[in-house]
Amino acid sequence: MTTGSNDINQLIHDSRGSLNRISMQAELIKMVLENDMPKEKALAALDKIIAACQDCSHNLQDVTDFIHKQ
Repeated sequence: MTTGSNDINQLIHDSRGSLNRISMQAELIKMVLENDMPKEKALAALDKIIAACQDCSHNLQDVTDFIHKQ
């Protein structure tokens, strides 16, 4: 595998990690809302979702930049 392939694979791996965090936090919000738990837990989960979305956006920009350098 070439260095370029390794770089792309790492960016994809990082994006999957961000998407997994988004999914887990969304599930937490669902549980909070279904069980009348404190809204602070939902707000904290939303902050994590927003951060993970920003991570995905940066990772996708890195992929785009990498492709344009090829």
